[in-house]
Amino acid sequence: MKRPLLISLGVALLVALAVLIAVEVGGEEHESRVGLLAVATAGDPAQLGQAQYGEVVALALPALVEVSRSPSVLRGPAEELGTTIDDLARRVSVELVPASGLARLSVRAPTADQAAQAATRIAQAVVDADLLTPAARLRILDRPETTRIAPDRPLASGLALVAGVIAGLAAYAVGHLRRTRPGDQVRAALTAGGVRHPVAVLPDDDPGLAQRLTVLCEASARPARVVAVVPELTERAEALAAELPDKTGEPGDGDAVIAVVRAGGGRHEELATVVGALPVSATVVAVVLC
Repeated sequence: MKRPLLISLGVALLVALAVLIAVEVGGEEHESRVGLLAVATAGDPAQLGQAQYGEVVALALPALVEVSRSPSVLRGPAEELGTTIDDLARRVSVELVPASGLARLSVRAPTADQAAQAATRIAQAVVDADLLTPAARLRILDRPETTRIAPDRPLASGLALVAGVIAGLAAYAVGHLRRTRPGDQVRAALTAGGVRHPVAVLPDDDPGLAQRLTVLCEASARPARVVAVVPELTERAEALAAELPDKTGEPGDGDAVIAVVRAGGGRHEELATVVGALPVSATVVAVVLC
């Protein structure tokens, strides 16, 4: 396997492992849920009719959301759990079942016993508050149901897989971009301009640039022609042409073209355009990056 692919796989594995470790480090968390049901209070039918019961429940039951998080309700359970009232309040939630007089109170805690104990204590404190008096009262339904909600290993595995794939693809893309040298971009532009033979790509700061270009022109048996692909490089092209001999051996048909381009030219669209406009007899032998 190629080295860039191995690096990408390594990055993907490391990221996936980091996600799994982050989930595990978070520790376990359990949620205990207990139901609270509003039931009508026995009494004088003239005073406690069905309509009055419904109105009281509809108006007062939503107050359970705030009452269950109030300091007076949470003070005792918070002391038993060894936490603060504010922290416990963030772990308490209340779900109201529409048109039923039923509410579900949930409490999250590090252990199943703590969650069940806190849910029972908070539910009993809410019942003792008598919010629905005198038309109705709350009663606790059954025992608390406790489940583990964290760490969610199936979810963590899915997140780790997705994160690993994204990180691996990103690492491969970055590595590919870093491997895309300026010479590769120049050759892509030459190919777009119709050049199919190998072309030398030389930096302008090469001390032996003139000698290298002379050798190339001699090999092609054609006179050198230096072309600037953009107007800003015209002076440099003329100076470079002055360093090359007028003729090299027995000239063949056409010119040995040396294109002068900007080193940061991106995709080098100008180079592709200039090369495509050259006569058929001309042969591109080198590209100089300035």
